[in-house]
Amino acid sequence: MSLHRDGSITTFLGLQLLLLFFCFLSPASFSDATIPSTLDGPFTPVTITLDTSLRGKAVDLPDTDPRVQRYVTGFQPEQISLALSSNYDSIWVSWITGEFQIGMNVTPLDPKSIASIVQFGTLGDSLIHTATGSSLVYNQLYPFEGLLNYTSGIIHHVRITGLKPSTVYYYRCGDPSHGMSKIHHFKTMPVSSPSSYPSRIAIVGDTGLTYNTTATISHLVQNSPDLVLLVGDVSYANLYLTNGTSSDCYSCNFSNTPIHETYQPRWDYWGRFMENLTSTVPLMVVEGNHELELQAGNKTFEAYSSRFAFPYIESGSTSKFYYSFNAGGIHFVMLGAYIDFDRSGEQYEWLKRDLAKFNRSVTPWLVVTWHPPWYSTYTAHYKEAECMKVAMEELIYSYGTDIVFNGHVHAYERSNRVYTTN
Repeated sequence: MSLHRDGSITTFLGLQLLLLFFCFLSPASFSDATIPSTLDGPFTPVTITLDTSLRGKAVDLPDTDPRVQRYVTGFQPEQISLALSSNYDSIWVSWITGEFQIGMNVTPLDPKSIASIVQFGTLGDSLIHTATGSSLVYNQLYPFEGLLNYTSGIIHHVRITGLKPSTVYYYRCGDPSHGMSKIHHFKTMPVSSPSSYPSRIAIVGDTGLTYNTTATISHLVQNSPDLVLLVGDVSYANLYLTNGTSSDCYSCNFSNTPIHETYQPRWDYWGRFMENLTSTVPLMVVEGNHELELQAGNKTFEAYSSRFAFPYIESGSTSKFYYSFNAGGIHFVMLGAYIDFDRSGEQYEWLKRDLAKFNRSVTPWLVVTWHPPWYSTYTAHYKEAECMKVAMEELIYSYGTDIVFNGHVHAYERSNRVYTTN
């Protein structure tokens, strides 16, 4: 769905683990003969029959797979991941120490017992800078007979500041008293300008942790992206009961449970599997419906809100469900489809403020993402996000949004330019 009147193409992402790589270059570097603009359309819709041989094996990785098992001991760091701040000069480093617990009775670890430290520098053998941060533990509690409770390891978030653009930094994280990670590295985003962009950005949605996931992430790593966007639905822990029993359709198979259960260790398995990628390449996440995860006290989104770092404060937001950031000449806006998006709500007011500051002379591209698509011809989830569209479409159209990315619908679709269904 392209909302930009200059004819930029919009792509929906919905296939489970569908992956799209694209290079942002100067528009002048493309010729109309090789890449048509949507201004040349509208084009006749084309449907290609699914090649079932490409479907792969959409079966979850078991907890016995070595790629999801805990490889550290004690309070050494694991599940290391990076996230961008609002600009190139800072980045978030996150990790987990200590083991999760699951059972009838669980005792949370003390977050204050382990320090949150990152040592970093531009030379791998000289990590001369140090940054500290905060830590937390979250619980997933079910006050029903027979259901198991969960408490996480200690989750650490440290923001490194004062970084130079387009520069490789080396780092390790942890607590020197209990063990530091091995040395990893990352490259900062280029300075925001019309002539500087990340070389390659990967967009994924509805990832889960299946054998399909392994093939997709392997392909992604081989293509060396500078940044990864995950447009919702991460671990699919909510397709499990607390005892680890799973199903492709929770409501079909577990219709008599007193609450929609989850199996939170799937989040830890996902973090371990993804670490080879996320410890080197920043991962920017926005929530999907599978992250809701209702628990005792009507709490929701605890795993999502606790495990990832978000530049929401840096971008003037008050919520981890919506935020923005720059990556070179691109301004990304991440919107929340499962919280209040009404025009009288905080998210809408924040979006107005964020877009009012958007400056095409600094960031020529405006990219907006959220989980469920507003426009789709697929039967599943058809017009499911209509209320969000009614509330927000006019605003993001008025600022000439170039590209929208969505997930949720497990099919790939690209659209002609469309606004208010026309």
